[in-house]
Amino acid sequence: MPLNWKTGGVLLGLVFFLAVLLVKPIGVSTQFVILDGMIADAVNSEFITETEEGYTSTNAYMAKSGGKYAGNAMNPLNYSFVFVLAMMLGAFLSAMARGGIGAAERQSPALWRANFGDGPVKRYAVAFLGGFVVLYGARLAGGCTSGHMMSGMMQTSLSGYIFAAGAFASAVPVAMMMYRKEG
Repeated sequence: MPLNWKTGGVLLGLVFFLAVLLVKPIGVSTQFVILDGMIADAVNSEFITETEEGYTSTNAYMAKSGGKYAGNAMNPLNYSFVFVLAMMLGAFLSAMARGGIGAAERQSPALWRANFGDGPVKRYAVAFLGGFVVLYGARLAGGCTSGHMMSGMMQTSLSGYIFAAGAFASAVPVAMMMYRKEG
């Protein structure tokens, strides 16, 4: 049974509020950098080193903030990294509850089918490209959509409102160009 968008919105708002109240604001794009650091250190053991003050890296980005990112890569079982793993698990469980992984292919939205056909290859390619562009832009801006827009706006951060305005100012025209036919 699909979740009503209003109920889903209230539940999402409640989860974000509780996360900020009990732990910290939600943001996940930095965890992709942490994963990259873990992989780089597995390939090159000198990528991250332990010092008297903590950790550092031969990579300036991983070494910034007093080696905080390098430290997180060496000790990944922190709130943020576990949160990303939990998001993936939640997406998997949601897919299974809706009929399995292949169910999404059988249930592509009518609007998508009207504009691009029924094949999954285009959908996967566009989803990957869109995710890549959003992640690249998020890292360029020093955060992510959940950190800037959702958590940021909830904390009345000016950067959150600016990011949200920019996201919608670009998303609406792109959607209008991509989905010219009605479903």
